[in-house]
Amino acid sequence: MKQVLLRQGKAVVEEVPAPLVEAGTVLVKVHHSCISIGTEMSGLKTSGLPLWKRALRQPENVKKVLAMTASLGVSKTCSVIQGRLSGGVATGYSAAGEVVSVGEGVKDIRLGDRVACAGAQCAHHAEIIRVPRNLSVVLPEGLDFAKASTVTLGAIALQGVRRANPLLGENFVVIGLGILGQLTAQFLKTNGCKALGVDINRKRIELALSLGLDNGLHPDEGSCIDQVFRLTDGLGADGVIVAAATPSDDVVSMAFNMCRRKGRVVIVGDVGLNLKRADIYKKELDFFISTSYGPGRYDSSYEEKGNDYPVAYVRWTENRNMLAYLRLLNEGRVKINPLVAATYPISQVEDAYAAAQNEEKPMMVLLSYPQRTSKPLLHRVVANPVASSAKSGRIRLALVGAGGFAKGMHLPNIQSLSDRFHLQAVVSRSGHNAIATAKQFDANYSTTDYQIVLKDPDIDAVIISTRHNLHAEMALAALAAGKHVLLEKPLALTRQGLLEIEEFYSREVFAGRPPILFTGFNRRFSAYARRIKDLVQERSNPMILNYRMNSGFIPQEHWVHSEEGGGRNIGEACHIYDLFTYLTGSKVISVDAVAISPPTKGYYGANDNFIATLAFLDGSIATLTYTALGTKEFPKEQLEVYVDGKVLLMTEYKSLKVFGSKAKGIESKTIDKGQKEELKAFADAILNGGEWPIALWEQIQATEISFHVEQSIMAGKK
Repeated sequence: MKQVLLRQGKAVVEEVPAPLVEAGTVLVKVHHSCISIGTEMSGLKTSGLPLWKRALRQPENVKKVLAMTASLGVSKTCSVIQGRLSGGVATGYSAAGEVVSVGEGVKDIRLGDRVACAGAQCAHHAEIIRVPRNLSVVLPEGLDFAKASTVTLGAIALQGVRRANPLLGENFVVIGLGILGQLTAQFLKTNGCKALGVDINRKRIELALSLGLDNGLHPDEGSCIDQVFRLTDGLGADGVIVAAATPSDDVVSMAFNMCRRKGRVVIVGDVGLNLKRADIYKKELDFFISTSYGPGRYDSSYEEKGNDYPVAYVRWTENRNMLAYLRLLNEGRVKINPLVAATYPISQVEDAYAAAQNEEKPMMVLLSYPQRTSKPLLHRVVANPVASSAKSGRIRLALVGAGGFAKGMHLPNIQSLSDRFHLQAVVSRSGHNAIATAKQFDANYSTTDYQIVLKDPDIDAVIISTRHNLHAEMALAALAAGKHVLLEKPLALTRQGLLEIEEFYSREVFAGRPPILFTGFNRRFSAYARRIKDLVQERSNPMILNYRMNSGFIPQEHWVHSEEGGGRNIGEACHIYDLFTYLTGSKVISVDAVAISPPTKGYYGANDNFIATLAFLDGSIATLTYTALGTKEFPKEQLEVYVDGKVLLMTEYKSLKVFGSKAKGIESKTIDKGQKEELKAFADAILNGGEWPIALWEQIQATEISFHVEQSIMAGKK
């Protein structure tokens, strides 16, 4: 399918794999989409800026890059950044079309329904889009797709009016008569208010007057504040809605000074917000921010998971705002056609964006899409014509899940191990990410469909780097297809998932060697873990191992804490349970854990701060102190090993010191957690037919320990 991407200051059309429908979503064949002149033109300009200028504009991203560099190193960080720049950015957030597939759990939208869609994360300029239920609304009978494709802008303007709570007969001022201001003025008139509009562009004022604005105010005609008071019989405005876009603070100051006592100001546009107390205090004004389409925006529980707000408590959600706007359009109470400058076919997207940037600054530009009379072809594979075929003796890999870690760690390592691996395919749930990653790392093709790589006889192994809740199911599917699997931790989030993996290997009858399952417990493959293993190999007594993970705070709304992530114990601490298993080489015989229960329960999760104690059959005892209470200024990971009169101290996988012995420790300039070495071990096991990199019982034990720790933590939760 065709999709618009912003790349290096230009809008381009790429052929990308179509998305798959998922639970709680619908697939929509797009008829029209709406280009946002403000938001998208800003994104277009940003995509063409050199990195140093972007850094000046977005200093918060500089901190992220520095943190990434400390973790991944300079070359891998550069690879991630270069990939993002060269791959382009999906754009668009307002579209309309026909439903061609309905996901599980969606009961009130049917195949063939005509819908409007919103959301910068999904309603892209593309032939096929996947949209969550709460960001989709069925069109009123008779409303055409072109008008409906403006749904997002309509909902944004409508929410700004709702925040102002206008009453019949009140005087309102709209500052900024771009598309949001034009719609806002029409909503106010529909609501029975007198609407005054302010803009520096006379043509916009004239357009608004033709659509019902009562009075248009231009700064050249005198103080806009004085004009407002004159036109409201000296009372001042009951409310002002700011729909302008400017970094200046003067706009908000002007809005305050236009108001009567006890008036209100609502900010919809992106303006400077250095407020002056004197502007607000004497009149005791109310000041509101309007957040995009309405309640539900930026709430993943609402937008992605489909959990609606009860209408008795939240009358107007973003979805209900979208529907209300479409009804007003259909009834002719809001006019949109005069605000649409032009409609371009997607094949002429460069012309469309050029028109959106001309000096006249059009209100809106639409894109149209070719409509096939037959069922749309949902092509989910795109070949990379410049990729080379695999050389003899190479393991042909598919990467499944092209997120930041995979692109920053696994793929650069695979490139450096080209004598062992060949990247055959990249699988990602978003087509533009799949194709960009395939191009950057020379994969033969990209796809959004996991089943395609499972059926591909030219793929020997898969690396699965998806959300944690998918791991066990996807690994089993690959193993059943005869593919070797390197599965990012954790192995499973539930005992049922773990049991199914165990049963696969116990009940399957393999004609030859069974496919390898290798959970990515990489720390045991680091030079530091290997050196410690060597130093304790000939020990005469059990060990005491103390591990500390100063993991840092992650907000509770982060996916790691959700059912997708399984929490930090199962999702991350499993690394350390495997390391303990590796160093002792022994079965665990008891697991105990206790967690703190801080008064700030909504801030920290139950499994954010705990101590786990493990006893092993060989007599060794290991403790893990896992905490989110600390600071990033202190090292994240440290291991102390007490054994046979010696103390081994490993810090941050950059230093190993040995006390009580002449044996040498090791040091490195960068963090080495063994990710590249685990890939080598995976390749060696496949190519040479040797032992698995990690025995199955060890992978199961590390996972079982995490379940026991979780159970202890939850049992002690208050």
